[in-house]
Amino acid sequence: MGASSDPNQDGSDEQQKRSEIYTYEAPWHIYAMNWSVRRDKKYRLAIASLLEQYPNRVEIVQLDDSNGEIRSDPTLSFEHPYPPTKTIFIPDKDCQKPDLLATSSDFLRVWRIYDHDSGSGVELKSLLNGNKNSEFCGPLTSFDWNEAEPKRIGTSSIDTTCTIWDIEREAVDTQLIAHDKEVYDIAWGGVGVFASVSADGSVRVFDLRDKEHSTIIYESSEPDTPLVRLGWNKQDPRYMATIIMDSAKVVVLDIRFPTLPVVELQRHQASVNAIAWAPHSSCHICTAGDDSQALIWDLSSMGQPVEGGLDPILAYTAGAEIEQLQWSSSQPDWVAIAFSTKLQILRV
Repeated sequence: MGASSDPNQDGSDEQQKRSEIYTYEAPWHIYAMNWSVRRDKKYRLAIASLLEQYPNRVEIVQLDDSNGEIRSDPTLSFEHPYPPTKTIFIPDKDCQKPDLLATSSDFLRVWRIYDHDSGSGVELKSLLNGNKNSEFCGPLTSFDWNEAEPKRIGTSSIDTTCTIWDIEREAVDTQLIAHDKEVYDIAWGGVGVFASVSADGSVRVFDLRDKEHSTIIYESSEPDTPLVRLGWNKQDPRYMATIIMDSAKVVVLDIRFPTLPVVELQRHQASVNAIAWAPHSSCHICTAGDDSQALIWDLSSMGQPVEGGLDPILAYTAGAEIEQLQWSSSQPDWVAIAFSTKLQILRV
């Protein structure tokens, strides 16, 4: 992450091969972005446009290891209604299932990526509308794909609900009113457990075996302060992290001790937009924000108070406000960030 050489500006092949940073410039502002999970598709990502119009675009891009270029495949670029709020590839490292990509905007959509001898492309497999009473629905703010049970996707909506889909049956498993106000993010913590954050300022945990109840893990200290993002630590599910709207701090929670943050990360100089726990380590987290910084933190000492607060162990400064951040689960040495029209992948 410390390297500053951009391979696009460097002529020498040797330098490019060792580069720690690769950059792709999209024809539009990037918002949603994520890594592919399959072992046979290394350095593949999906990026989506943020255009204030109905037709938007999704592109699937891949780093060519031999020359250090991230390339878009025109056959894997497709039109999308409204800007996707999130995109996720199927969590299928071992390539046992069809190659799927899901997106959220007005509805949840699942796309199939195919690659035959006759050519490659992307087709819409399912359009999933959780509102039975109307052809319209509250826009989806986010979703998460259950790694332990990949037929399950959970979505969050501004209509205060979370919906759990069985994408194989293309049917709603469960829909519940999760919060008093808009739900901004959702994250799985296991097969039947998920959490959500909302404009009502709370983090709530739900267990699908007992749908009538939820546990409030945290409420923001000032009333009516929305929580906008949630990251659940996959390596140590006792911990989750959340972002307060327009705030420069990240709140880390231990679900065994509700209401009190274990630590607050306070080194960003402007609003934090994204958080990603390390997929391979229980005590590392990356955060990124409007100060153009991506920071990696080591939380192994978070039980003990650190005078003056915790400092990050790595910092990277991008060329503009970072809106999106994803840590690759199948290649944990790589983090991707999106700012303005650029996608960058950084070796950490």
